[in-house]
Amino acid sequence: MPDAGPGMATPASAARAVPLVAWLALAAAIAAADQLAKLAVARALAPGEVVPVTPFFNLVHVFNRGAAFSFLAGAGGWQREFFIAVTVGAAALILYLLRRHAGELRFCLGLALILGGAVGNLWDRVALGHVVDFLDFHVAGWHWPAFNVADAAITVGAGVLILDAFLSGRRGQGGASR
Repeated sequence: MPDAGPGMATPASAARAVPLVAWLALAAAIAAADQLAKLAVARALAPGEVVPVTPFFNLVHVFNRGAAFSFLAGAGGWQREFFIAVTVGAAALILYLLRRHAGELRFCLGLALILGGAVGNLWDRVALGHVVDFLDFHVAGWHWPAFNVADAAITVGAGVLILDAFLSGRRGQGGASR
């Protein structure tokens, strides 16, 4: 049998491949958890309301019309469609990568986390025109930008992808072979 080429599952990796539907279920669960948390916040807090929880954490109810760290939040409205298009394109790429690399568990876990978070925030953008954020961490008067469950999943997913790159020994290969 010929060697598996780049991106092809080997017999060992195929044996531990997780079906695409499982990764999609994880992504859907993340998106659902994000939406349920945002619904709970919307029911409990008025927009702009802040509820101190600990000396370093508040629950807030804020709207973000931009992307991470409110990037382009004040751009005048065109950014909504832009971020929707970018998210749809990223989701399509992630679906392709999940199918192509089914035997790479860490890689697919990172992608599924990012997909779930992206879908959670996409839902807000389409339905509300903005993303609902509610987790506010702070220290000595400095606040980290408020975020949500979707943002946390995207961040953890990116961390898993970075970890996977280091542990898979692909440094210096330009990502050509998985």
